[in-house]
Amino acid sequence: MNNADEEGIRLQKVLSQAGIASRRAAEDLISRGKVKVNGEPARLGQRVDPEKDVIHVSGKRVVTDVDKVYFAINKPRGIVSTMEDDEGRPSLAEFTKGIDQRVFHVGRLDTDSEGLMLLTNDGELANRIMHPSHGLPKVYRAQVAGIMDRATWNRLLKGVELEDGMAKADKLKIIDEHAGQSLIEITIHEGRKHIVRRLMDEVGHHVSRLVRTEMGPVQLRNLKPGTLRRLSPNEIGELFREVGL
Repeated sequence: MNNADEEGIRLQKVLSQAGIASRRAAEDLISRGKVKVNGEPARLGQRVDPEKDVIHVSGKRVVTDVDKVYFAINKPRGIVSTMEDDEGRPSLAEFTKGIDQRVFHVGRLDTDSEGLMLLTNDGELANRIMHPSHGLPKVYRAQVAGIMDRATWNRLLKGVELEDGMAKADKLKIIDEHAGQSLIEITIHEGRKHIVRRLMDEVGHHVSRLVRTEMGPVQLRNLKPGTLRRLSPNEIGELFREVGL
């Protein structure tokens, strides 16, 4: 857009409304060259269109379109990870009635799994997150049968042949071992259907409970099942950076 003085909204006001900094602090960021608009260094007094102009602060994308919303939800077990279900099963829509905008889910968790999902109305970001080329890392805690030996550990890290190709864990961590079961933390960057369960079944450790705790920079933290929270400006900026926006 044309950023003439008579058009748009002052940049420092937009940054303040986005929760980045107070207007005075925003002016300081602009003066120190920390702010870019559409790839160019911003200037004091510049006016922008929050719905169209792309703004970065210290290298992170800032969402200034007030109509765009971003949420984390802790999907409970037994809930279908869609906004509606043809069979009438409980879906994510039951937990989003307080959101004014129409949102959609980013990716899926199978009905028997639980934990972190993202909801948004930002189609561009959602498509980037789900596209295999970006490989957003996802962290799961899995309760599995048996005690995992070193050979299985190494096999998971090197790669396991599934019916639709190789799959592997990026990281593994043992949280607990008790009564013939293990609680493990597994990090994987791909999103094939039931990938963690299939991977663990292939190496002989059936998953009885699966909870996703992280998606890229977003963590489940202490979010209770069936509740949601807005992502912070920093989380949103980190998500944009991880998918190249």
